[in-house]
Amino acid sequence: MKKLYTISVFLLGLFYGSAQNKDLVQYVNTLQGTFSTPDLSYGNTYPTVAMPFPVHAFSAQTGKSGDGWKYQYQADKIRGFQQVHQCSPWVNDYAVFSLFPVSGNLVVNEEERASKFSHSNETAKPYYYQVKFDNGINTEISPVTRGGHMKFSFPKGKKSYLVLDGYIKQSSVQINAKEKKITGWVHNGLLIPGNFKCYFEITFDKPFKSYGTWENKTNTIQSGQQSAEGDGKGAYLEFEEGAVVQVKIASSYISAEQAAVTMKKELGRDKKLEQTTRAAKDAWNALFNRVVVETKSEEDKATFYSCLFRANLFSHSFYEISKEGKPYYFSPYDGKVHDGYMFTDNGFWDTFRAQFPLSNILHPTMQGRYMQSLLDAQEQSGWLPTWSCPGMSGIMIGNHAISLLTDAWVKGVKGFDANKALEAYYHEVSNKGPWGGSNGREGHKEWFELGYIPMELAGESAAKTLEYAYDDWCGYQLAKAVGNEHYMKVFERQMYNYKNIYDPEVGFMRGKKQNGEWREDFKPLAWGNPFTEGNSWQYGWSVFHDVSGLVTLMGGKDKFANKLDTFFSMEPVYDVGSYGTVIHEMREMELAKMGQYAHGNQPVQHAAYLYNYVAQPWKSQYWSRKITGQLYNATEKGYPGDEDQGGMSSWYVLSSLGIYSVCPGTDQYVLGSPVFDKASVKMENGKTFTIVADGNSKENVYIQSATLNGKEYTKNYITYGDINSGGTLVLKMGNKPNTSRGIAPSDSPYSVSAKQ
Repeated sequence: MKKLYTISVFLLGLFYGSAQNKDLVQYVNTLQGTFSTPDLSYGNTYPTVAMPFPVHAFSAQTGKSGDGWKYQYQADKIRGFQQVHQCSPWVNDYAVFSLFPVSGNLVVNEEERASKFSHSNETAKPYYYQVKFDNGINTEISPVTRGGHMKFSFPKGKKSYLVLDGYIKQSSVQINAKEKKITGWVHNGLLIPGNFKCYFEITFDKPFKSYGTWENKTNTIQSGQQSAEGDGKGAYLEFEEGAVVQVKIASSYISAEQAAVTMKKELGRDKKLEQTTRAAKDAWNALFNRVVVETKSEEDKATFYSCLFRANLFSHSFYEISKEGKPYYFSPYDGKVHDGYMFTDNGFWDTFRAQFPLSNILHPTMQGRYMQSLLDAQEQSGWLPTWSCPGMSGIMIGNHAISLLTDAWVKGVKGFDANKALEAYYHEVSNKGPWGGSNGREGHKEWFELGYIPMELAGESAAKTLEYAYDDWCGYQLAKAVGNEHYMKVFERQMYNYKNIYDPEVGFMRGKKQNGEWREDFKPLAWGNPFTEGNSWQYGWSVFHDVSGLVTLMGGKDKFANKLDTFFSMEPVYDVGSYGTVIHEMREMELAKMGQYAHGNQPVQHAAYLYNYVAQPWKSQYWSRKITGQLYNATEKGYPGDEDQGGMSSWYVLSSLGIYSVCPGTDQYVLGSPVFDKASVKMENGKTFTIVADGNSKENVYIQSATLNGKEYTKNYITYGDINSGGTLVLKMGNKPNTSRGIAPSDSPYSVSAKQ
């Protein structure tokens, strides 16, 4: 009996352990979204090998060095395995170098060394990438947070080389044959300080048969040379024929000494690639097991976890751990080393709507550090970041750092001084910085005096007016939360400025001149100026903080709902407008076949949820489920547009759970229609929030009734507190709308004009 009991306990332990640690990372396909071009995006992604929120990641490279489209699924050759950080192909990459195996004769030129491969010989997971070339060379890669581990297996009977390419701009290499090591640095990227360097240490487990340096401008080789420094300098190593070479890589933005510290800390114990692979896989599974979804559809699981992967890549960490175990970083803003945490590689215009509201659920500790890093960046550069990669830029529009700060604060994510955040934001909105349209505020004097951005003073003036109004509401909301009456008064009037560009005669937002006259030749289908990558049909819904006020402008709930109906059902046609040519976002809207709903770009991604504000929540349930079901999958054509640093993936993760943050800066997540029968989200505090969709199916998309922790629930939203406290939301689903649920005014989500 004792023996039987021991066996039973052992088997129970195995069962319990497997139940608690499901292999969910198996569902992820990092090739999702890689079949993209500048003319049509299915994600504009690359097969990233990385830890969650890494400092460095790795990717196979099919495109020419310096090309933003570093990996395209339709290509049939790979020319490098890069250290990568790129958050968008439109801004390119930085701190890049690559390794590449060559068999036979030594070839360094990136075009000539490129080797053919087939996707049938490729594995693409977050923790492991593998490809076997047609020439027989096999490459494997696994990550650590600040480096990576590679393994190259060469065919027998031919010479075996590894080529280190210093990428574009400057680099330095030093070959130490005795220690089987290469050290050096690269200096490349668009938004980097002059003294920026990425130091690397690369170690090998096999001796070098020969070695030398080369440069990638004219591809000249210096056989036997141990060091080189300058434009595009690289190195090559020869190993024994048929060698299997383990390669460990550690990088640092601080110093060569710190790269050595990182090598020891993060890769010192891993003799073999399999050890690094196992640790990375465990890390991703630990994260994925915090969000467990249940469904019979393996395809839906693949889409969900592939998206959850990308939702946890950006922002990149930018801090390192000293030999004493303390965090510190080289600042991309002032070029100095500071103690503490820093994060970068994120354009907030793309991510404030979904990625940060999702991270506030999953990673509140990290988010607190992130918010402080925003204030540190402001102190170091004079401005709050809006799109950093890694340094300051003014790409896109809006001052959305305040959205991040406010959303974190109202959800209980602390760790920063809210009054300092308000001071930093006020400086932002009352000045114009030197880096583009989102650095400071264009037309800030007219903003306060006229209540809108005149079209003569700034391009994309209507879009900026709408986004500035929301941002100023965030400033008001944060000031209100901490009792700062001064800043409440400063921002209270401006948060209603969206009303000043609504023309009731045409029923649309439109550009306005400085003298108060409307821009002539108004066409609601015309893309571009005075809007940003969209038209008035799309941008007119961008009043996140005051949907009730927008409803009033449009003539009431019925007219608002009817216009939304038209928006989703009209022909997906476009007028190229001020662009003068077709841009990829137009094509993506056309392919979606959902009227003017252009999910491939951020400004309209909340529109499906707006029916919740006008007592027709069943239409939000219908459209949110239609979008998740038709516009996403886990294949190389998995996204309906640019994925954008986790922004589009986070929309899917939240929406497939049945919730979405229409207005970051409130504690509310608006209800849609869950894709899954059950989803369990384990919070950092150890509590679990569960969403059960009883009777869920592809046809049963409508909520018939709801209970929250056993009590009837009629509201069209849940709060962050509901989620963070743990509990269960049960939604009974059916194939017909319940038109009597969620229709009371008290069931509507937040609007500032209705809920002050």
